[in-house]
Amino acid sequence: MSFNDGRKAVLHVPPHLDSGSGAGGQPLHLLVWLHGAGGLHGGGDNIALAHAVRHGALLLIPEALSTSWDMLRGGFGADLAFLDRALLWTMQRYQVDEHAMALAGFSDGASYALSVGLMNGHLFSDILAFSPGYMAPLRREGRPRVAVVHGKDDPVLPVHRGHDIAQRLTQEGYEVSYTEFDGAHIVSPPEARAALHRLES
Repeated sequence: MSFNDGRKAVLHVPPHLDSGSGAGGQPLHLLVWLHGAGGLHGGGDNIALAHAVRHGALLLIPEALSTSWDMLRGGFGADLAFLDRALLWTMQRYQVDEHAMALAGFSDGASYALSVGLMNGHLFSDILAFSPGYMAPLRREGRPRVAVVHGKDDPVLPVHRGHDIAQRLTQEGYEVSYTEFDGAHIVSPPEARAALHRLES
């Protein structure tokens, strides 16, 4: 979908779903996926799409205004506002389960998902961070579940960054799942599928 100001997002909808309705009259789960720097997904977008298709969920993939998200370029601003707008657009047209909204991302997108998700824990029940670099929420709201997945041989964002984030959030009382895999700066399909599967529990 394209907006009047040129901002873009992709919304995957379950097949044969009419606008404004839910599958079988039931509210739909919503997964928001955030790309990494340069629009890279690390393979995670395809895994997220397969999950959405399998479970009849909505998948929203917004695009950052620049090469990465605003927080990583000086502070929250246009990208956070666009994320709000894309969510509102989606929720006005589809019956979304407000207790089953997850925010996920890869690399810079994972750092952004952590930061925005922790600030909006009343909105997002789950945060999935694949190879994050850091988190910088301006405040904390709610207690979303957090999954952090990181490759042991990541040359871009070393694995200790994901480990330290998971450890800190655990110490702060969040429910955290932390997984390391043998690999580099990618989204590992088995670990990603396992993290996404927990959204259904």
